[in-house]
Amino acid sequence: MKEFRFKIILILGAIGLSIYLLFPTYKNYTNNKEIAKIISDRQLELKETQPSVSKIELDKIDKFVEDSIKASNPSYEIIKSKSIKLGLDLQGGMRVVLEVNTGKLLEKLAKNPDDTFHKVIVDAEKESALSNESVVEIFAGMMQTRGIRLSRYYGTVRDEDSKIIDDLNTSSEDAVARAMEIIRNRIDQYGVSEPTIQRQGSRRVIVELPGIAREEEAKQLLQGTALLQFNLVKDAQSTINIMQRIDEVLAGKTDSTVDKTKKDTSITVNDSLLNQELSPEEFAKQHPFFSVALINPNSQTADAYVSEDQKDKLQFMLSRPEVTAVIPNNVEFHFSAKPFGVQDGKSIYVLYLVNKAPELTGGVITDAQATIDPSTSGAIVNMQMNSEGASDWARITGANIGKRIAIILDGAVYSAPNVINKIPSGNSQITGMANLEEAKLLEIVLKAGALPAPVSIIEERTVGPSLGEDSIRAGLKAAIIGFLLVAIFMVFYYRRAGEIAAASLIFTVLFILGVLAGFGATLTLPGIAGIILTIGMAVDANVLIYERIREEISTGKTVKASVDSGFAKANSAIIDSNITTFLTGIILYQFGSGPVQGFALTLMIGIVASLFSALVIAKSIFNILVSKGVKINLG
Repeated sequence: MKEFRFKIILILGAIGLSIYLLFPTYKNYTNNKEIAKIISDRQLELKETQPSVSKIELDKIDKFVEDSIKASNPSYEIIKSKSIKLGLDLQGGMRVVLEVNTGKLLEKLAKNPDDTFHKVIVDAEKESALSNESVVEIFAGMMQTRGIRLSRYYGTVRDEDSKIIDDLNTSSEDAVARAMEIIRNRIDQYGVSEPTIQRQGSRRVIVELPGIAREEEAKQLLQGTALLQFNLVKDAQSTINIMQRIDEVLAGKTDSTVDKTKKDTSITVNDSLLNQELSPEEFAKQHPFFSVALINPNSQTADAYVSEDQKDKLQFMLSRPEVTAVIPNNVEFHFSAKPFGVQDGKSIYVLYLVNKAPELTGGVITDAQATIDPSTSGAIVNMQMNSEGASDWARITGANIGKRIAIILDGAVYSAPNVINKIPSGNSQITGMANLEEAKLLEIVLKAGALPAPVSIIEERTVGPSLGEDSIRAGLKAAIIGFLLVAIFMVFYYRRAGEIAAASLIFTVLFILGVLAGFGATLTLPGIAGIILTIGMAVDANVLIYERIREEISTGKTVKASVDSGFAKANSAIIDSNITTFLTGIILYQFGSGPVQGFALTLMIGIVASLFSALVIAKSIFNILVSKGVKINLG
């Protein structure tokens, strides 16, 4: 036995290490079972005491209970971090394909864009959606067809179109790369384990979020551009004047062909509409705008209040050409991010009129912290600015005491506080969040930074947890059936030697799972397929070895000599065949996407594990049995 001591220690060490690495996975499984039982018992208790509790409320309570249990025992998260990670298809989650809006990026980079520019951008985006060609190339081609040099909108007058195209392509590439980096930062801060973020084509990004529970939050996290602006709210008189002008145009009472560049202060005020006593039908006919956007005549502001079912209608009104013609170029309307209140069962949103040019942008924000305001018990986000931003903020607030500044994020007004005094510290605050979770989501978005261009979800797929559990059960069932069939065949055909091969198969699977756990790899459904394939391939080495041993025994050699010779002569064929398969796995992993990579990973690990099991474990068992005089039957 002394000559086998090193191999025995090596084998036992490998087995022990694999079991050690897999123990957190087992413990995490039992922990999840315990938590699920506690939640289930809590659900039954709630249903008995509160039969009218809704599913939404029940889900919130379940989430709270789960978070409380995990918070009370930090070891749960530590154990989970050391266990085998499950992919999207095994534990449920979201898969989204995002597309970076290159057209918006070109608009952002352009200088003095005109109507022709905007029309070409729209046409280029439409054509790009139907082809693989980039928006930049299509846009440049359309401009050249019209005989317009790109230097009209980009670069300097002396720049050639080719140089500008190269610069725009570079900016487009950088925008996608930057978007991927920001999305990754947001996801990391959100706490999603083992996300997959990869580029697809020139402007698309694939994001897989395993185990994500709140889909709407995730979509907001991915899509939010985090464009933070501080815009002055127009005074009440100017706002009423513009709204009244819009109302008159919609009612057909006035000619809409006015000079857009005219300042809004030149419009006269007419308060008569507030005093008119008309039926709802007559009022809606004579005042289309004010029948949808309600004004409080007793308020010091001119903010309009719009019910949620009228928002789309009002936005359509404001987008009509005859209406945009009477809205001055230096102002724009924005809705509140959250409802102001509820009336007749409908949420009411606030419509603000603000200066189009922001006084300050979110680029100066260095830190954001979500917390609860002790004075109001509402969720807020405190922001800290850099020195340049603090200086500008002090100047802006000092020059606008008594006025309101709207805090706008991604086109929605979160709050519009009055400036009471000069703020020299560079601190500011966002209110209007429904709860602390929403505030924390906003904190993450602000910390990660603004996306260089808007992104949109063009494809979305959600895998439910129950479907993931079904996949795990189906995969395990297939693996067990595959193992049993292979083991039965080997035992039937090779007798005692087949039993050794079956035992080595068990160790092969153990080593694969141990390596996955040790390196923090993710197990996916294709990964399980790779394990099943490995089970079938692993016995190839045993078959080659056993047939070689048979040949050696048939020549009259002793069993020990036949075993040594059989293993030695089969080595080259076994290693050659496995190396070629391993190289194929490397190629699949390098150039494949998520599911293909999962398959390739387990395949490569399985090849190494099966070689160790066949050439080290199986051979050691053979040698030990032969040395003890145990008769080995090869069928």
